[in-house]
Amino acid sequence: MEKQLHLNLLPSRPPMSGGFQSSSKMKMGPGRKRDFTPLSWSQYFETIEDVEVENENGKDIFRVYCSGAHGPVLLLLHGGGHSALSWAVFTAVICSRINCRVVAMDLRAHGDSKVKNPDDLSADTMAKDIGKVVEVLYGENPPPIMIIGHSMGGAIAVHTAAANHVPSLLGLCVIDVVEGTAMDALNSMQNFLRSRPKTFKSLENAIEWSVKSGQIRNMESARVSMGGQVKKCEEPTRSPAVSNSIEGIIEEDEEVEEESNKKRMKEDDQEIKKESIFTWRVELSKTEKYWEGWFRGLSSLFLTCPVPKLLLLAGVDRLDKDLTIGQMQGKFQMQVLPQCGHAVHEDAPEKVADALATFMVRHKFTEFKEGYLC
Repeated sequence: MEKQLHLNLLPSRPPMSGGFQSSSKMKMGPGRKRDFTPLSWSQYFETIEDVEVENENGKDIFRVYCSGAHGPVLLLLHGGGHSALSWAVFTAVICSRINCRVVAMDLRAHGDSKVKNPDDLSADTMAKDIGKVVEVLYGENPPPIMIIGHSMGGAIAVHTAAANHVPSLLGLCVIDVVEGTAMDALNSMQNFLRSRPKTFKSLENAIEWSVKSGQIRNMESARVSMGGQVKKCEEPTRSPAVSNSIEGIIEEDEEVEEESNKKRMKEDDQEIKKESIFTWRVELSKTEKYWEGWFRGLSSLFLTCPVPKLLLLAGVDRLDKDLTIGQMQGKFQMQVLPQCGHAVHEDAPEKVADALATFMVRHKFTEFKEGYLC
């Protein structure tokens, strides 16, 4: 199977036959309709905050979602095109396992963060953003912080750690991003982006697409996180790319009389004018010039970070040469979580939380919560 790019966009395994994994809560009885209704962030996080950061061009504002009052801080960085909401279900699980605080951040130009220069998605700029947000949140004496990043967010986590932007760094966890396979897949990325629907009829429709296309295999996570990937168009317009139903998944009867077809198109036009059309928040195709900078040299940077490190992968075939040697030398801990797509923390939040909790307790970063049986 062709190596696929780690921008939190492509599923790393084809969906399993018969549906989804057990943690996805997707098991349905015969004829039972799936619920694609969006879920609120407040069911998973305790608070939200807009953090103002000073820079040369003025103020940037970063949205953060928080939970927990005691223990080390888990600073969560999402993948390309996603938002902090991709960590929602994981946050609820990890906070039930160990004593910790969670800060999930919308990276620049993503989610509800508002920055003066949203076109600058260089690794250096994004890593500096992390340091500035930590400084505003905690001042000169930040608590122990473990950075956890998925895909693009994993790459930014490594760059942040390597540049020492977080002086109280406790540990580093990178989820399903490896330099070798990411670099190999860059050439096919634009083709994948072109294959996605440009717009959706509703947020429910976007959630439906994310699940049925295999991008997110956990229905609950899709219902809370897709709202961070798409937004309402300012001026709804008719577009042939509008996904009223999922092409190739939900089939329509094509044997329609020409007159009937024209009438239906006219009705659709009128209906679409009434409805809000949703589109992607981030035009990832325009970020191509930064992709190589996110991933090139990543394995070496990761291995040289002087803190305990955990690498979680969807498949063992992800490892490149440098990481294979480093893993044999015991420079980091690795765990493979099979039967997951690329969005590992969304597809299997319990498994990711268990792996992280065990890692942190083993290193004496924190303790299991009283009454929790690991």
